[in-house]
Amino acid sequence: MPRQVFFYDQPERFVAGTVGQPGARAFYLQASARGRITSVLLEKTQVAALAERIEEVLDEALRRSGGDAAIPATAPVDLLDTAPLDLPLEQEFRVGTMALAWDSIDARLVVEAQAVIEDEDDEDGEDGENAAEAVFEDDENGPDMLRVRLTGAMARVFAKRALDLVAAGRKPCPFCNLPLDPEGHLCPRANGYRR
Repeated sequence: MPRQVFFYDQPERFVAGTVGQPGARAFYLQASARGRITSVLLEKTQVAALAERIEEVLDEALRRSGGDAAIPATAPVDLLDTAPLDLPLEQEFRVGTMALAWDSIDARLVVEAQAVIEDEDDEDGEDGENAAEAVFEDDENGPDMLRVRLTGAMARVFAKRALDLVAAGRKPCPFCNLPLDPEGHLCPRANGYRR
């Protein structure tokens, strides 16, 4: 089956969002433009890593341009998006590999999220080292992909919302740093006693 590439060049909206209560949340990336919505499922750690890496890429692009790039130092307050995910929420795929690139010619951040693939090579002991390199390739038989091109300001807004979203989860245990449930948890630092 040929790959589907869900492409958004400067979408009206690109956000990370959740469904469910802390401790049982499902995390999504969602892009929308002109009445079209694409939602992909991913892990909380992927959201955090993506947001942190976006901040790093933007900071580096701003540094290399000598401050001339159209990238704000922080997320513009007037562009912040706190609205919930758009409905209907229909998952296109689960994200496996992600990639970022700064297009210095158009001053755009390119975010690509590729679907998880069940690779026969993994069974033979290979760990998929080339998976990240394959994300930017447009193999028509490859896994489905969400590709989004963002301005520097929109990328900063995405990263801020994503980091806030990750931080809004369950509070960490002060002893072991694992998430606390309302009922407490079995803390490894307390030798398995409930805290």
